[in-house]
Amino acid sequence: MSDVRSMPVPDGLEGERADAALSRLFGLSRGRAADIIAAGDVLLDGREVAKSDRLHAGAWLEVVLPPPPAPPAPVAEPVAGLGVLYEDDDIVVVDKPIGVAAHPTTGWTGPTVLGGLIGTGRTVATSGAAERQGIVHRLDANTTGAMVVAKSEVAYSRLKRAFKERTVKKRYQALVQGHPDPFRGTVDAPIDRHPAGDGRFAVVAGGRPSVTHYDTVEAFRSATLLDVDLETGRTHQIRVHMSAIRHPIAGDLAYGADPTLAERLGLRRQWLHAVRLGFEHPGHGGWVEFESPYPDDLARALETVAEES
Repeated sequence: MSDVRSMPVPDGLEGERADAALSRLFGLSRGRAADIIAAGDVLLDGREVAKSDRLHAGAWLEVVLPPPPAPPAPVAEPVAGLGVLYEDDDIVVVDKPIGVAAHPTTGWTGPTVLGGLIGTGRTVATSGAAERQGIVHRLDANTTGAMVVAKSEVAYSRLKRAFKERTVKKRYQALVQGHPDPFRGTVDAPIDRHPAGDGRFAVVAGGRPSVTHYDTVEAFRSATLLDVDLETGRTHQIRVHMSAIRHPIAGDLAYGADPTLAERLGLRRQWLHAVRLGFEHPGHGGWVEFESPYPDDLARALETVAEES
């Protein structure tokens, strides 16, 4: 059922483009806002607007918001390259390859960890939303490495609590451009959706608190290999924070990486890998830790940057 909203344009949106204003008002992507405008579902003082029209504070805004799309269902099919680092009755720890999302999302048509596990006959916890059953944390589609999925309901509950209470140890390695100064440091900067509404995130005043600790593993002529410890777990957190300190992750063109360096290193995605994952086992309570080796594309890029130094 559609949702009709009527209100005066807030002072803070004076002079904003209509698509940008709708994006900010209702938490939509710019593309989604433009579609609603194109459908004739946005009136300003009784007249239809174009996406590039500027809004004026106090004008009467009427918007018909369509119902949210139904969440996508996981497609049960084996996923090439999806490895298993460990498995028992409570958990399965996977080695996630490139190009695989954690679970289905609107707009994603590629393979998923959840669908891959179901496709091999495994069962996962049924807690949580249907499209995210068993998923207690996520990696970006093009971030590789260790990821745990709950198979039992007890494991789901205990792992969700562990991630919320930040008792899980998540260690990443990232190859960033240049040489961070200091070589060991902390980035403490709030993150929220990028104002452009294009799916990226950014350091934004008033965003969610986000803390990233990093330490240099090895410095090369054009890049530095970092060991990264996340205190919080925001979407794209490492990518956003490295970009914010002007040392974007090599190959991460969406966050300002140099395309020339990416091409030289043969990178088609960000050089970011979840190397270690540790937590209290939700069944027996003992500490367990798992490691994921570098995939071939990251290993080759690291060899190249080392040879250039």
